[in-house]
Amino acid sequence: MLPISRPLTYASLAAALLLPSAAAQAASLDASAQIRRTSFGIPHIVAKDERGLGYGIGYAYGQDNLCLLANEVLTVNGQRSRYFGADGKTLEQRDNLASDLFFTWLNTPEAVDAFLRAQPAPVRALLDGYASGFNRVLAERQRQGLPAECGDGQWVRAITSQDLIKLTRRLLAEGGLGQFAEALAGAQPPTLAAERSATAFDAALAQQQRFASERGSNAVAVGAQRSANGQGLLLANPHFPWLGGMRFYQMQLTIPGKLDVMGAALPGLPVVNIGFNQHLAWTHTVDTSKHFTLYRLQLDPKDPIRYLQDGKSTAMKQHTVSVMVKGVDGTLKQVQRQIYSSSYGPVVQWPGRLDWDNQAAYSLRDANLDNTRVLQQWYRINSADSLAALKGSIEQLQGIPWVNTLAVDAAGKALYLNQSVVPYVDQQLLSQCGNPAAQGPLVVLDGSRSACQWKSDAEAAQAGIFPARLLPSLQRGDFVQNSNDPAWMANPAQPLTGFSPLISRSNEPLSLRGRFALARLQGTAKLGIDDLQRMVLDDEVYLAQLVLPDLLHWCKTAPTDVEAVCSSLAAWNGKADLDSGLGLVHFQTMLEALNEHPHSWRVAFDPADPQHTPRGLAVEQAEVSNWLHAAAQASLQQVAQAGIPADSRWGQIQQSVDGTPVPGGPQQLGIYNAMYSVPHDTGKRLVVSGTSYLQLVSFTDQGPQARGLLAFSQSSEAGSAHASDQTKAFAAKQLAALPFTEAQIKADPQYRQYVISEQNSQAVARQP
Repeated sequence: MLPISRPLTYASLAAALLLPSAAAQAASLDASAQIRRTSFGIPHIVAKDERGLGYGIGYAYGQDNLCLLANEVLTVNGQRSRYFGADGKTLEQRDNLASDLFFTWLNTPEAVDAFLRAQPAPVRALLDGYASGFNRVLAERQRQGLPAECGDGQWVRAITSQDLIKLTRRLLAEGGLGQFAEALAGAQPPTLAAERSATAFDAALAQQQRFASERGSNAVAVGAQRSANGQGLLLANPHFPWLGGMRFYQMQLTIPGKLDVMGAALPGLPVVNIGFNQHLAWTHTVDTSKHFTLYRLQLDPKDPIRYLQDGKSTAMKQHTVSVMVKGVDGTLKQVQRQIYSSSYGPVVQWPGRLDWDNQAAYSLRDANLDNTRVLQQWYRINSADSLAALKGSIEQLQGIPWVNTLAVDAAGKALYLNQSVVPYVDQQLLSQCGNPAAQGPLVVLDGSRSACQWKSDAEAAQAGIFPARLLPSLQRGDFVQNSNDPAWMANPAQPLTGFSPLISRSNEPLSLRGRFALARLQGTAKLGIDDLQRMVLDDEVYLAQLVLPDLLHWCKTAPTDVEAVCSSLAAWNGKADLDSGLGLVHFQTMLEALNEHPHSWRVAFDPADPQHTPRGLAVEQAEVSNWLHAAAQASLQQVAQAGIPADSRWGQIQQSVDGTPVPGGPQQLGIYNAMYSVPHDTGKRLVVSGTSYLQLVSFTDQGPQARGLLAFSQSSEAGSAHASDQTKAFAAKQLAALPFTEAQIKADPQYRQYVISEQNSQAVARQP
């Protein structure tokens, strides 16, 4: 990287990057971009057009996360077993073979090419440029020597636009079919299936159940009525994985006169997913809507690979999927599987849950598999110049896959949208064809009747999904918020009710994080950016407010064999910060055990008072007291087995991969700064998901003022200077100002810049 003593203005940069008109004959090699790096290595990328912008994004991303993207490209191409063997694991701990079979089926050349053809020219240019920029930095780093994370490097290769489409299709499937990879790859007719044990799917089931825990989020948009300065405020607090293909990346993207947006993006996406521009700020939270349904197929009694629909027998389609697998001796062999499909979608089989026998099988239809609009959707949001423009683009394109959208503009209008891709299954269709309440994680419809197909509406952007007019939308002057709850309590003053259960359900308990947020936002006090920041960084355990006094009361008469637990609870500060003692660990273990006993609440859930119920522990009941005693004993045993000293602090237990202490804790305890960690070394827990990109935006008369950080840092490479710098800042609760304007960028103490061009193999300094 070559520093430039005199920074370029946007206007002079645009002129500097323009090529002579003769270069139009070599349009495939005319991409240019300027990359300015500021503190923590954040790239601010400027180009004259979308291809140049994509070129800069791919290049910058490859500088920081080359091996991560190469690994994800290998995954979505179904080639992990070729290089690492069938029994290896993906970063998400899925067996390589199941992963390869799934992605080979999902990302067929026909499906990928159709997706690419559906993209408007600007999106195609972004993708082309991204691939070219990444390939350039790959060539440079191969000459220098690849990072250790690339291993032997034999599986690292140049990428194409099609690879980026495959990454996008993986993102789309995350909210539905992607959670059934093993069930799809392993589905076999009963006449062919060997004896199968449900335990073989235990790991896959646990992974599926972790989806919400690892991909939750908090969001608050404050309008003019509650904002201290009368303009908009936004808190973006997505809880996403710290590893793999869902790991965010910070950047600013600028095409002078056309686009200027800053925020965070997922690997391989040439757009900002969560961010802000001069006019508005937005974020997303994983929604509770259903994005797929199952169909129970009534099988032909004569043949279990034929199914009956309206009395007519139809053969399932069979698709042969082939995967190359590296054996123990290093030789390659081809493994083939038949993937079976009905008119609804692929057949999935889950022993003990979704069995394929001689009477029935289950087929899954995922609405997002037909969503080709997702990249265009985010690009439209990136360039929106008003809240109305953002809302209008979402209602028109309907490209948001499986998340809510919360946004605010400079004028102080706050918006909540539960406008994602949801199967058009209304209450009437549910009553006729399935479970009328649509409760639980799976909605199963009757596949024997064509009348049970998803409905269609001419105003919907895609056949078979709800049109925007039937999805929740709320604009307020005070606030809207969401913490992965249904839409109904986005603002209690205006409940959102009356929707299909597939969209949103009301009169159900709120998450503890949602209740915590509403408690902080209630009243009429004016709110500033510091108030929103404290919601996260206070690391308050909201559940402790509800039950800790009862626990301590129980401790007064508890058996002496759990005295150590009671002492730690009494000494605990009620937080999940780095200084919190062992009481946090015991509290977590005991309350997890009590989840199996929902009647232990003193005050049960009341739909008329969802913000304050349930609450309290009925410790005066002998049964509850006995449960608590057993849970306390179990907690002592677990702590001993884990090798956690009695004087341990939370920061010594929960850490990042490099050993940096990480505050926050389980969302089930009502910790807004939610963290998902797993047992690691002796007495340690490794953070694998949680607060990721933390963004706070306040609109002022001078434009947006933003602060935040990427909790796991920009680079996934241990040798990078930006592998843990922001993680340390996060541990110290030191959010950084996010430089957005030219003046802010140039004033950054770590400011440096360089220009890259496809026509020049060297990164060069450019003067005005």
